[in-house]
Amino acid sequence: MADDITHYDAVEAYCDQLSYFPGDDVGVHVWSSADHYDIDVRRWGGDVLWSAAGLTGAVHDTPDNADSDGCGWPVAVTVPVAAEWRSGMYLITLRAHGAPPDRAIGHAMFVVRAPVEARGEGAALLVIATNTYNAYNNWGGRSLYTGGNRVSFDRPFGRGLLVRPHTERDDRKSPPVPFGEQPDTDGAAYQQFRKQHGYPGYMSSAGWHTYERRFVEWAERAGIDLHCAVSSDLELDPTALDGYTLVVGAGHDEYWSAAQRDAVEAHVAGGGNYASFSGNTMFWQVRLEDDGRSMVCHKYSAHKVDPVMGTAAERSMSGMWGDPVVKRPEWTFLGAGSAFGLYSRFGLSTPRGSGAFTIYRHDHWMFEETGLRYGDQLGRDAGVVGYETVGCRLGFDDHQLPIATPFPSGYVLPPQTEVVAFTPSSNLGEGDYPASIAALGDQCDLEFIAERIYGNLDDDSLARARYGNAVMLTCKPAGEAGGTVATIGSTDWVYGLDDPLVAQVTSNVMRRLS
Repeated sequence: MADDITHYDAVEAYCDQLSYFPGDDVGVHVWSSADHYDIDVRRWGGDVLWSAAGLTGAVHDTPDNADSDGCGWPVAVTVPVAAEWRSGMYLITLRAHGAPPDRAIGHAMFVVRAPVEARGEGAALLVIATNTYNAYNNWGGRSLYTGGNRVSFDRPFGRGLLVRPHTERDDRKSPPVPFGEQPDTDGAAYQQFRKQHGYPGYMSSAGWHTYERRFVEWAERAGIDLHCAVSSDLELDPTALDGYTLVVGAGHDEYWSAAQRDAVEAHVAGGGNYASFSGNTMFWQVRLEDDGRSMVCHKYSAHKVDPVMGTAAERSMSGMWGDPVVKRPEWTFLGAGSAFGLYSRFGLSTPRGSGAFTIYRHDHWMFEETGLRYGDQLGRDAGVVGYETVGCRLGFDDHQLPIATPFPSGYVLPPQTEVVAFTPSSNLGEGDYPASIAALGDQCDLEFIAERIYGNLDDDSLARARYGNAVMLTCKPAGEAGGTVATIGSTDWVYGLDDPLVAQVTSNVMRRLS
């Protein structure tokens, strides 16, 4: 069942939307093989705010195409969003009566957003990467990693994406390697953990438990006023960013629609700021359909099979943002992209890497009040550089400090790009991935990037695509009149927020840019 989670649990649910405002009603669609179940709702980390017990369960037909077109279950429970509910992620927990303990609990989530008038000065907006959650979710059959090219939000999130037992190592794709240990390049410990608990293979590649919840918990401890929205809000609501100076992404924010990106770029062009504490950020362009209830991405085959190819809408091709068809690489906004470094301490990519960013420009404002100096390693013990990353082409100035250098075929550097720290990372080709989670034959990033970015698969192109870095930088993509983008390019940065130095750097970014 770890590879086919559909209807394993005795009660499962999804919400009719991903986000709501105070005063809205949340429609919860429930499937239950148990005669009765209980339900409660709480803001993450808080007490129960709403509950109901002894509700009658019902089994509904689940269509064969639920993964792509949704379950179509009726609303079973309506939860009113009270006026006093603060912005944040709200967890729904369902408990089936009489079910085996390991199959008795299901979860769903929704986000409460702050109304425009409640977005006070200094509040920052975290955009929860629900597009990426959906891409990795294989509930109902397929995900974008197991043969699908269209995935629906109208289905439960897969086991482990929202909640799972706490562990700081076994459920990580790139766990720290203590001195004297050999790296687990085949991912055996991860596979043992996820099969023991009945989680799908991609449960730690995305999701609330792995990434955003760590950032939110840190922000609340640090006294930072952090509001939440979801990926699709930036496309569906033109007021989504109104009232915020700083917009934030954290963890693994891989899948972006054009309208979502337009909104963030317009925000920065208008003087707002963006902070990315994420790896593999903005790598794939997606298209939302059915009023945002489904998402299309043809990924590696998009330039061959996407129906928009050969039409006036060709640049909306649901493939790589850096593809020559799309002509809108993510590095023109972030200052970095995964074509220049995608994996760290994963499979055969830098398996004995430091797991840290090496500091170069220690006098940059990111490092205020840290005491960090040139050559120091930031976040080593927590392995903050891990799994997936973003990097840039690097050179060195006359003082032997790193600088971002132009890419021969249209690499447009954002103005005032300043690289402050980096560490090696690389792309993976066929045979380089962990043996336990090998990529499909047509989904090897090294060969794909070499062919689409560099034009062919000769030895020089493969070498150009293989070697890269994870980078920390700031830039001004809209020029002096616009705002600042801060990029800390690693999915696993959030694992280091208990480290005082990592926390201080994060706080410096949040407080300066908000």
